[in-house]
Amino acid sequence: MTTDPDLLDDLLRLAAAGGTEVDVAPDPAAARSRYPGAPLVLIGDDQAAACALAGFPPRRRLVVTGRTPIADAAWDLAGELGAEHVALLPEAEPWLVDRFTEAVAPPPAGRAVAVLGGRGGAGASTLAGGLAVTAVRQGLRTLLLDADPLGGGLDLVLGWERQAGLRWPALAEAGGSIEAPALFGALPRRGDLVLLSFARDDLAAVPGEAMAATLDAARAMRDVTVMDLPRHLDDAATLALKAADQALIVVPAELRAAAAAARVAAVARLHCADLAVVVRGPAPGKLKAREVARSLRLPLAGTLRPEQALLDGLECGNAPAESGRGALAELCRRLLTRLSAARTEAAA
Repeated sequence: MTTDPDLLDDLLRLAAAGGTEVDVAPDPAAARSRYPGAPLVLIGDDQAAACALAGFPPRRRLVVTGRTPIADAAWDLAGELGAEHVALLPEAEPWLVDRFTEAVAPPPAGRAVAVLGGRGGAGASTLAGGLAVTAVRQGLRTLLLDADPLGGGLDLVLGWERQAGLRWPALAEAGGSIEAPALFGALPRRGDLVLLSFARDDLAAVPGEAMAATLDAARAMRDVTVMDLPRHLDDAATLALKAADQALIVVPAELRAAAAAARVAAVARLHCADLAVVVRGPAPGKLKAREVARSLRLPLAGTLRPEQALLDGLECGNAPAESGRGALAELCRRLLTRLSAARTEAAA
């Protein structure tokens, strides 16, 4: 984004060296529709003030660039925009070629599934935990990501509340600056299961840049990421839902639960095209799972019948589906097969 012809010529030359074709926008109005989804954004120092006035949100892979010497105000504007770097030409030319090359690299192979509750207490966290545990039993490197700041912490779902490692409050202080290997080395883990959970303190929300950095790291270093999302999406949860290959809404087989889930589904389908419903029993009014799915205009991904042994195990600190037996474990295996098949079809 620049109107400086000399700077534009330099950037086009560097992009060609990195094997990248670029979209050029003269100002924020022309760039707004492409800004969120672009793999890399470069803002010329001549447009930094206009972008700050336009209220562009912070994002990953945002660079303010210009030629040496650059105005002092541009450094302040870069910070206001949330830019990761200020790249000064000609010194930064090799670095920018590398960034252009990275922008066209094939995406990492990691898959992601998001789980939302159709209403409070629907069982989304239990399903998310079961999916993560089952994925590890299948030999997959897995991240269980807690995106619900009011959910009480997914470490409790796994029985990991005493497990050492960073939680969101500590990670949020680092913003988006932590590298993937360091991140996964610092989080609580057992074998191939890594957990990023909220703690029970005063952190109300995750900064968007911290969530974006975590999602990038997960795609690169995990085979599967399972995300437990709140019903009311904040900015970080919206980023997580957009990153999901599939999303599942857990709905109890009750009329009021289905009505509440309709509102959750209406918002979720704006951010994830592959959305399906899991219906959880019992059904006090004999409401059938397919009727719930039909009312939500969503495909039925599966049903979950009551398991007293599961409830007892959770109270004792046992992770859901830990034994590999029971209705939840069986459902999780089917859902992971569905996730794998959808990714294979997309690649083909």
